[in-house]
Amino acid sequence: MSSPQPPRRPPAPWPLRALRELARALADVGGLARGQVVQRVGGPARARVITTYAAVLALAGADSATIGAAAPQLERALHIGNTALGLLSSAGLLSGALFVIPVGMAVDRIKRMPMLSISIVLWSIASLASAFAGSYSTLLLTRLALGAVTATAGPAIASLTGDYFPARERGQVYSYILAGETTGAALGFIIGGLIASAISWRLAFVLLALPGFWVARTLWRTIPEPARGGQSYLEPGEHDLEEALAKAAARARWVPEDPSEAPTHVLELAREAVRRSGIEPDEQLVLHRDPRGLSIGEAIRYILSIRTYALLVIASSLGYFFFSGLQTFAIVFMRGHYRIGQATAELMVASLVIAAITGTLISGRLTDAMLRRGVLEARIWVPAACYLLAAAVLVPGFLGAGLTPALWFDLLGTALIAAANPPLDAARLDIMPAGLWGRAESTRGLVRSLAQALAPLIFGGVAELIAGIAPQQAPIGTHPGAISPASATGLEVTFLVMLASLAAAGVFLARARQSYPRDVATAAASRQGTGTTQTHDLRGR
Repeated sequence: MSSPQPPRRPPAPWPLRALRELARALADVGGLARGQVVQRVGGPARARVITTYAAVLALAGADSATIGAAAPQLERALHIGNTALGLLSSAGLLSGALFVIPVGMAVDRIKRMPMLSISIVLWSIASLASAFAGSYSTLLLTRLALGAVTATAGPAIASLTGDYFPARERGQVYSYILAGETTGAALGFIIGGLIASAISWRLAFVLLALPGFWVARTLWRTIPEPARGGQSYLEPGEHDLEEALAKAAARARWVPEDPSEAPTHVLELAREAVRRSGIEPDEQLVLHRDPRGLSIGEAIRYILSIRTYALLVIASSLGYFFFSGLQTFAIVFMRGHYRIGQATAELMVASLVIAAITGTLISGRLTDAMLRRGVLEARIWVPAACYLLAAAVLVPGFLGAGLTPALWFDLLGTALIAAANPPLDAARLDIMPAGLWGRAESTRGLVRSLAQALAPLIFGGVAELIAGIAPQQAPIGTHPGAISPASATGLEVTFLVMLASLAAAGVFLARARQSYPRDVATAAASRQGTGTTQTHDLRGR
């Protein structure tokens, strides 16, 4: 007699099967793309640094996106509206704004890799706590804790990137790193939204937290702390990161008398273009002492006295203000405006993320190439043009009655908004002495965090106000669906009104074109004036 066959296991639920297939596809794509990434960024040593930094920002992007992706489920489960939902997104940013200045001081003075690794572990623990929150108020408290520990990422990544990569290619390098943030947002929207709609929003937060432990371990064990002030620049083609840092230190010890004889790793791109143009620095702003020794008050006063920096921070924060509000309510708007389901809305978001990554990767490479050709203000006017064009093309995108025509405008607008960030991040390093990178980025992070924190609250509040004024009026293209026509109306009008922030960002950047060259020359003179004998004070005594 034949032995009895064991009973067949029932098939796994379809969400788990879908996730399994998605993981396999991502692994295949990752294996194919890895070789191309390594080749494009300049070898294995550089690829390790760039991908790890991108993974850190991916965690932050995924965290912000998960709130927006799970918005319908959170609203139903916690019995909240758009304003309360916006507060969930704002809470972490507000608490992060309180911590970002002291974090910037620490970034400029202590080892950054251990600090960043520990903060990621704490972030993962706080994210796990979010998954087990029993009420809205508890979830809000966990979001506050998340913001306190994620405040480290921005200043630390900016400072470390400046020390690992020369200015001549920071635009391109930043495009790769910021692509990680956009990719994280995509995964947060797609996977977080899928899990939240099919299983539970709690599981979405659990899956969000787990990769953080792996990223922290990778940072701690494989990425060394670079020397400050351009002594650890990684040249293309290096395989071993430790050996590459030793070679960089040896190169940094040699500085020729004639600057024109220096190799490309010594001549930073924007500052060399300024030197060739004969632009003089602002003597009143040239530092004659080690900037790391400045008190926090002195540092902030000096940072804010740089006109280009102030304009860049205002413009960048306005761009992030709009994007933060859009990210929080994108799924809700799409479902109500176009009468589509969660899965279709997430596919739309995925296409928008691909557009954002494309814009990010193109702009960094483009502005670096333009700068090498002598277009000194490329890192300023290209982002300015991106913001102004985005404000224009998104109008028909939000008003479009049909999904397909509107989507093309939305894709272009999203790509333009994302394209502004890499050159802006590179430009901020161009105009700031290296010893102030951490505190400068934390100052900018404070303004940006406040803008991002206010955006969901303002977007949600204005949308509810408009929905209450005209509850029976549905916007163009709206049909009865999971989201009420009144809510979709409010979000549509709100998005259109808030486009003014993108236009204002473009205007501020256009004004920065005049001061950028001189501020680059001033930063270069400050670097020379704070050589090895840093004995003078801010007034040059």
